[in-house]
Order: sequence, then structure tokens, then C-alpha cells
Amino acid sequence: MDNLTHSLVGAVLGQAGLKRTTGLAMPALIIGANLPDVDAACFFWLEGTEHLAFRRGITHGPPALVLLPLVLAGILWAFDRWQTKRGTRPEARLPVRFGWLYAMAFIGCLTHPAMDWLNVYGIRLLEPFSSQWFYGDTLFIIDVWLWALLIASVWVSRRREKAGAEWARAGQVGIAAVLVYIGVNALTTWNDKNFYSYTPISGATVIASPLPLWGPLRRELIVGENGRYGIDGEVVGDCRLPDLTEARGTNPQLDAFLFWSRAPFATRAADGSVVLYDARFTDPRARDRFSVALPDVRCQPLGEEPSSG
Repeated sequence: MDNLTHSLVGAVLGQAGLKRTTGLAMPALIIGANLPDVDAACFFWLEGTEHLAFRRGITHGPPALVLLPLVLAGILWAFDRWQTKRGTRPEARLPVRFGWLYAMAFIGCLTHPAMDWLNVYGIRLLEPFSSQWFYGDTLFIIDVWLWALLIASVWVSRRREKAGAEWARAGQVGIAAVLVYIGVNALTTWNDKNFYSYTPISGATVIASPLPLWGPLRRELIVGENGRYGIDGEVVGDCRLPDLTEARGTNPQLDAFLFWSRAPFATRAADGSVVLYDARFTDPRARDRFSVALPDVRCQPLGEEPSSG
């Protein structure tokens, strides 16, 4: 999910009462909820599609989810001590207890892969023990209705807190509303994935992809396999996906793309070479970021029999 969503999830947990546990619990929850995305730094050293194979992996797996909160808790604890020595520590701040601080950072970090799993991009939850991708296909990566629920919950809770009223209940109700919203979306995905009525292509891959703004009301259905996919009844790609085993061994961009891709399909450029896309990301505004060009590879138009030689 986007980082605003991750931040709001951390904030609503704090406003549900967790920020009472220790001083600096709120920053531990909010920063922790974003911390696994430190892998975005890979854009400084990786090129092209290589970042697709790196992100949502090692920093989202079990060892990182234990170690990253420990680092965050240590930094926040040291910050509190530094402010105390300088005489700038806020008087209203609760005492900072390292155990609780680590627990809040840990909870915040755990929410990150849980939320990332909910969209079609995928996440490798078991890195470095397994590189298997997991997909929830439940929410669009930027869900404005989820934003609205989270923002309203935090706003009401904060307003009640400033008024001196009981404030944690508003955060708790917000969490319950978010869970119901996710559940309704999951039910829509399950129904569309298992009871679709028509597709021009059959195959092992069936993706009921959430769409922006539609919430639980609509899904984009992707069905197919082996380089041939239909999206809401329309076939994508115009040539057979060639055997890329040899090319993959010498082309790190291709290898990274195929490692990440869930529904790869091929199109032909004007010179007959191949461009690979993923059926999950066909919007013209985004598809070029999720593609790889193969100028030295040729592919056969759909409908033609594969050549024997």
C-alpha cells in the first residue's frame, strides 16, 4: 500500500489506546508502519526492472520484522535520553520504557506486510527463507475509501482527546470499520474470482484485480496462462511468449521482470522484437514502468503455428 495508508494505520492504532503504553509510542507505531519500505533505497543502485525483483522482499520478511523495530526502538530511546540531557524533553511525555517501545515498533512493522499483502502487486512474506510471492487481491494500492475511514477515525479520536473526553473508543471503532471494509472487499474478490461467467481465454491464473475508486463494487478480471491473458473479455498481447530461458540467463532486466511478473504477455514492436508487460499493469500511465524491451528476441504472431526450426 502507499505510505499515507501505512502511516494512518500506525496512527489509528495509537489512537485506539496503544500510545498510552510508553512515551514515543506514536512515532514508534507510525514510523514502524513504514519502516519495511527502506528497500526503496534500491532505486539508487538498481536499474530498470531490477527493483521489481528486490522490493517487498528481504525487508518485509521475518528477520527484518524483528530487527528493524529493534533499531527503531533504540533510536527513539536514545532520542529521549538526548532530549533529557539537553533539558528539552517535553514534560507531558510519558516515561519511555524500552520494552514497550520495541513492542509498539514491532506492531507497527507487522502492519506493513499485512497491508501490502492486500493488493495485486504481491509480497515475499518469507524472505530470506523462501522467495514465494503472496497476493491478497483485496485492495487497490491507493484506496481513497480506506483513507477516509482511517482519517475520520484519527480525527475524531484526536478531537475527543483535546476536549478531555474518552478518545480511544473512536480509534477502536475505526479499526473495526477498516476490518469490515477489508472483509467486504475480500468477499468481492473471492466471488469474482470463483464465479466469473465469461472469458475468451481459460487458464490457471485467475486474478480479480481491485480498481481505483470502486472499492468493493468492481474488479478487473484477468484470466490466462503461458503468455496469453484476457482482461475483462479483451485479449492482451499480439504474439506468443517465446522461450526466454537462454535470454533470461544473460539479461538481468529480463530475469528480474520474470521473477516478479505474475501474468506476463508479449507484444511486438515495429521491428518485430518483443516487449513484455504484465496483465496486472496495463494502464498506459503505468505500463511502461512494468515492462522490459527485448530487442534481440523475436516472437510469433498469435494464431500462427510455432515454427519447428
